[in-house]
Amino acid sequence: MNLNRSLTMALIAHDSKKEALADFAFEHRAILRRFRLIATRGTGTLIRKRTGLTFHLLEAGPLGGDRQLGELAAQNEVQAAIFLRDPLSTRPHEPDFTDLLRVCDLQEIPLATNLSTAEALLYFLESSPNREVVTARPWGYAHSWGLSDGL
Repeated sequence: MNLNRSLTMALIAHDSKKEALADFAFEHRAILRRFRLIATRGTGTLIRKRTGLTFHLLEAGPLGGDRQLGELAAQNEVQAAIFLRDPLSTRPHEPDFTDLLRVCDLQEIPLATNLSTAEALLYFLESSPNREVVTARPWGYAHSWGLSDGL
């Protein structure tokens, strides 16, 4: 399979879901290596320690990282996102999460919000002959970030 490393995938999680996302990333690190990965600082640091994957780190979620991610998505700089949410708890920066969900819907960015949809998204991107519906869009080529920013 030949995924283009210029595709950007965002990985973020609410605090209560960070460990689950790190476990998921460890299990799927071979395919995740094929993407430019971005994450909020806390999530990206945890996953990096667990998996050795390289990330471009944004600010911590409550300090603006969620908003930064939403802005990147709005600028078509994100082609897919995994955002493990805890639907049972609210946070002071919840509007930033809601904005991210809205932007993904508006920009038609595939977004997984639980482990089952994350599995389905990775399976689709890895094996579907129709994955170019997502990967061949004329926009959204990632910034030329140093892939080890902050790590």
